[in-house]
Amino acid sequence: MNWTFPWNLGLHAAMSCVLFLLAGCMRPPAHHDQGKIAERKAVAFLSREVPAWSRENGCFSCHNNGDAARALFAASAKGHHIEDSALADTLRWLTQPERWDDNKGDPGFSDKRLANLQFAAALGAAIESGHVADRNPLRIAARRVAADQGSDGGWTIDAQSMAGSPATYGSVLATHMALGMLEASGSEPTAAAKAVRWLENAKPMNVLEAAALVMRFARATNHATLAKMEQSLAMIRRAQGNEGGWGPFPDTPAEPFDTAVVLLALAEVRSLDKVEAMIAGGRRFLISEQNADGSWPATTRPRGGESYAQQLSTTGWATLALLKTRP
Repeated sequence: MNWTFPWNLGLHAAMSCVLFLLAGCMRPPAHHDQGKIAERKAVAFLSREVPAWSRENGCFSCHNNGDAARALFAASAKGHHIEDSALADTLRWLTQPERWDDNKGDPGFSDKRLANLQFAAALGAAIESGHVADRNPLRIAARRVAADQGSDGGWTIDAQSMAGSPATYGSVLATHMALGMLEASGSEPTAAAKAVRWLENAKPMNVLEAAALVMRFARATNHATLAKMEQSLAMIRRAQGNEGGWGPFPDTPAEPFDTAVVLLALAEVRSLDKVEAMIAGGRRFLISEQNADGSWPATTRPRGGESYAQQLSTTGWATLALLKTRP
């Protein structure tokens, strides 16, 4: 009896099973697919909203054209296609920092120091992503930001609040952001040195401040700043909620903004013990909180308020966090 045909058939079936199992092993995990979907939805939302504000209101918003635009520049750098029309008006505005003082709007609802920071950070992201080649506007923006520095070396914004918000940052996050853009500009070394000393002396009073200090000192080499980073990271470890996210303080409900800033901090130290699992939990929380239109609910102080400005900045930060912490 000739067993060649059954043997070949059995071998073919066995190889098919092996290939099927390998394909299953190589398939990206479901949460990775969800992250991609969340990114695409967020980019679509921001691509609509970023240009809408200036066209409808005749002025530029530090939330739409600052925080939210910064997320679109980062998304572009990560491979998302962004239509030129979504960023054209913003780019014209950001590359003329000498005009930022002429921006219209209600002065009772804006802080020029924070607006300078948000616009400058977006300009830096535009340069980093290749949308702007000329670095001179960044140096002009750096002078504006440096002029807002307090005599103690920090940027004191919303000092009365127990924790910063997407529309106010708080002094520690604001100072970290200011220092980052001064370093990116390669100018204003005296202001940068004062900011470093201010942050070295800062004590984290809430999760947002702890996250900013982890971002700043993630690669610390001296004992004092390394200890500050580890102290801040310990607070973040304790404060992660069962749902995977973070609120402004340990044992407070998780919020998208606080979670996003923490994720950006953890991305800087993701090789440390158990940090990858913390990142995975934070990503799951952010993805679960995303609205159907691609935005995130506004993080407000106190909790539960409604604010378009806070929502745009919250969505910008959440998008940045997902992009930065891709598996």
